[in-house]
Amino acid sequence: MIFYRLLFPLVFLFFLPGLIIKLIRRPGRKKNYAERFAIFSRERRDALQKMEGAVWFHAVSVGETNVALSMLKKWIEKDPSQKFVFSTTTTTAQEIAWNKVPENVEVFFCPIDCTPFVRKALRMIKPSALVIFETELWPNLLHESAKAGIKLFLANGRILDHSAKSYQRFRCFFAPLLRQFNVICAQTDLDKERFLAIDPNLNVQVTGNIKFDQVPPADLVPMDLNQYFGDNFIAVLACSTHAPEEKMILNAFMTAQKKAPSMKLVIVPRHAERGSEIENTLADAGISYYRKTSGKTLQNKVECLLADTTGELMKFIKAADIVLMGKTFCGNNEGQNVIEPSMLGKAIVTGPEMRNFKQAFNALTEENGVRSIADDSLLPETIASLALDPQLRSELGQNALKAVSAHAGALNCTIQIMQEKIRTTEN
Repeated sequence: MIFYRLLFPLVFLFFLPGLIIKLIRRPGRKKNYAERFAIFSRERRDALQKMEGAVWFHAVSVGETNVALSMLKKWIEKDPSQKFVFSTTTTTAQEIAWNKVPENVEVFFCPIDCTPFVRKALRMIKPSALVIFETELWPNLLHESAKAGIKLFLANGRILDHSAKSYQRFRCFFAPLLRQFNVICAQTDLDKERFLAIDPNLNVQVTGNIKFDQVPPADLVPMDLNQYFGDNFIAVLACSTHAPEEKMILNAFMTAQKKAPSMKLVIVPRHAERGSEIENTLADAGISYYRKTSGKTLQNKVECLLADTTGELMKFIKAADIVLMGKTFCGNNEGQNVIEPSMLGKAIVTGPEMRNFKQAFNALTEENGVRSIADDSLLPETIASLALDPQLRSELGQNALKAVSAHAGALNCTIQIMQEKIRTTEN
């Protein structure tokens, strides 16, 4: 810890220019970004000070935020008297949190992991517990929270394949951090084994993957695509894409469209700030398109919509007929949250592997709930065949929904464990 505290300010200063550039380029809520440096307006300070004894939920980015929100809503449903605060790291996640948290939950940016910043936030909020999602391990935040007697929980904990060796190699650093947690709620037995390999004395319980418990909001309205495409079309959604997937998917779509001319393409990149880069790709290809953030009046119907926005992905998924999962093509194999289109019963197409969503991917594969292609060259034929066969799309989507529904239950289990630990402490 001593070395970390000495080195962190120097490392932070080194990365500060990049952080500023990212802040400028990335969309989302920024007006309260000073909270990252523990600078709170009087209004925000007063609101957070009233939350003494709250359970503090912390999620890094959009994916973790959506998971945390589902757990937050369920916990409030079970215990409406419990107070909560909710923090994020990224501006896009902050915007989603502000828009979607239940009433009376205070949202703020988590301070940078510098001891004075962390201490100031903890003294202001005085939480009873801190719930961190997946593997967001900030030494000062954990150390200062434990020192203040705050209960620490790791929710939906996992250690990815490519990270396991690093955790083992540097277990002298990670073991003391993980020992700060009162309970680590792991997604799978394999995750539990990997945590215990770092320190066999950790309190690790397998609760399952909370993402399987996510349900679409009851009031979720599909994005109106008719305004862009007209009527009678098949919507192909390229979901959470990473470079250079957009160019490959666009070429595959244009080839497939020769067999299924009613298809239209929607591209939702994982990082909205890449909108200009992707727009250049569309312009070079000669396809008619509309960029959603352009602010321009749509003159004519188009073949492609570039949705470089945040917080609207679920609406686009609900409106889609076919979903192409990003970060699975062009040599990418980590994947994105394939559970979201599954719970909406969509026909899903992926590349051959999803390392970061292995459990969900395996569940879908076993139930024939995903069309996984071994090579990018197979994408045009795969898209065309699904576009021309509504029965096949329906069967694939229903199988996907069945697969994820069978793995639900982690949410209630995780909340029960945390509630019991908090009550035991209070008594």
